[in-house]
Amino acid sequence: MTSPGDPPPAPAESAPDAPEVRVDRTGPDGARLTVTGEFTAEARRPVIREVTDLLLGADPPSRVLLDLHGVTFLNSAGLSTVVQLHRMLEGRGAELELLVGSTVVARPLQLSGLWHRFHVRDERPPGS
Repeated sequence: MTSPGDPPPAPAESAPDAPEVRVDRTGPDGARLTVTGEFTAEARRPVIREVTDLLLGADPPSRVLLDLHGVTFLNSAGLSTVVQLHRMLEGRGAELELLVGSTVVARPLQLSGLWHRFHVRDERPPGS
């Protein structure tokens, strides 16, 4: 509890690995959704919002590439978001492809069994 003479609390700083989400059209029928930072519960809302906007837009894509090269941490909430994206896209007749560039992302996908459920393009360097 603060007293009237106490200074106001400092503003909350964003986490250094706060997720960033960017969408780029890759042609008339495709889009690339890039996630950078931690793919956790914090990333869920912006990722779902971007895909919803794509699907409800004038020219929805038939193929979405989920680029996870910049992901530094992936937990069960991130995996759940990937499953939700897949269901959203599948319901609209669109495909989801995961672009994986690190073991940080590949390992949780493999351990959860999702590696075999999705179309995954493994772009990890040899020996990783």
